[in-house]
Amino acid sequence: MTLETDYLVIGAGATALSFVDTLIAEDPEADVVIIDKHSAPGGHWNDAYSFVALHQPSATYGVESVPLGHDRVDQAGPNKGFYELASGAEVLAYFQSVMRDHLLPTGRVRYFPNCEYLGETTFRNIFSGEETTVKVRRKLVDTTYFATSVPSTHKRKFAVADGVRVEVPGKLPELWRAEEGLPSHVVILGAGKTAMDAGVWLLEAGFAPDAITWVKPRESWLINRIITQPGEEFFEGTVGGQLAIMKAAAKAESVAGIFHQLEKDGAMLRIDTGVEPEMFHYATISEGEVERLRTIGNVVRKGRVESIEPGRMILAEGEVEVPENALFVDCTASAVTPKPVSPQWQDDRIVLQLLHVPLVTLNAAVTAFVETNFDTDEEKNALCKPVTFVDDIDGYAGTLLGTGQNRFLWASNPKISQFLSQSRLDPAAPTVRWLKENAPERLAIASEMPAATMAAVPNLQKLVAEATAKRG
Repeated sequence: MTLETDYLVIGAGATALSFVDTLIAEDPEADVVIIDKHSAPGGHWNDAYSFVALHQPSATYGVESVPLGHDRVDQAGPNKGFYELASGAEVLAYFQSVMRDHLLPTGRVRYFPNCEYLGETTFRNIFSGEETTVKVRRKLVDTTYFATSVPSTHKRKFAVADGVRVEVPGKLPELWRAEEGLPSHVVILGAGKTAMDAGVWLLEAGFAPDAITWVKPRESWLINRIITQPGEEFFEGTVGGQLAIMKAAAKAESVAGIFHQLEKDGAMLRIDTGVEPEMFHYATISEGEVERLRTIGNVVRKGRVESIEPGRMILAEGEVEVPENALFVDCTASAVTPKPVSPQWQDDRIVLQLLHVPLVTLNAAVTAFVETNFDTDEEKNALCKPVTFVDDIDGYAGTLLGTGQNRFLWASNPKISQFLSQSRLDPAAPTVRWLKENAPERLAIASEMPAATMAAVPNLQKLVAEATAKRG
């Protein structure tokens, strides 16, 4: 079979749908074909564990033209007092609705699930084997750069002996009906946000803290959710948090110093204040969640697990005994692996990457806007400079610098600035619009941001150079 289209989009996840949504809004003539290996839109959300939820408020996630959530503030649980975080099921239902009720009815979007891309603008149905070649009039859009890994699909890097019970986090809510019965002890493997989510779930479900062992190869810095909130009631705190980041970046003698200052400012958290973090993945957490996780006292810090046997774990830096019937929860998948960056516009293709870390759907929307409103690839690439995702602590300087530079470019360009001023995906935009009409005097704090960002740039450049030299 042969098709013809303006844009062939590989992937139907959050970034792909955000890109397509803005693209067809900005270009009324654009025709799009979307292919994805999953049977439903939503990308990795189709594979995520059942109790997963957004890091960021629902109000600033998804596609521009379709709101997510109800702008509700949670009244109970670890997120109490903050704007709602859509569950994985809610996100999946949202993206299915975006495709079914918004994109497909335009008649300019065609969607092919259960299909893998073969290269050379050809794709194949996974089940039937039928191949389709697409004649692309404008651009191939590759949204697979992020290659998000989730526990249910990643390959384990440790050995498991017979008789050892290992599950992915998504199986935790099903423990009550498992043939093996309920475990008396649970071992969480991993130190990232998935492991934190698993720990909070276990505690909220009723597991006693001393019935949990947590294997943490590295400690992580965490963003305090209080500085990520939309809405006018949080405005000063949210903008104040962003100002604190730039002020710390302007003065710190090391990248670690930025984090320590932000911890004093209340913008950053860590679960164990006695351990120096080595990791930062932009995980966002509430103080309520941190308080719960601190009750888990049996924390193992002997590096990554290498193998598990009944009653024993072998780790990179030693062995640890555990109850023989312990359940191990594998949270070792890394959501995003840092990759080298390249220009987004590459002749006949667009490779979606990070521009404003960590707002992936905003990145995609801005890319689509620039694609439809500017002429040459050189001009487009000059306005959107990809930023590498941070893994270790030192990488934060480069991520801050790159994100800040892109924001400066966008603010300096009248077209993009106007687009962002109306964007629901840009966290501050809806609140700024409301304040301009209702309480303009409260915007004074936001006026400090450009100068604070510019003051931070020289020091961030120095810290980036030092980090690069350290890596050799």
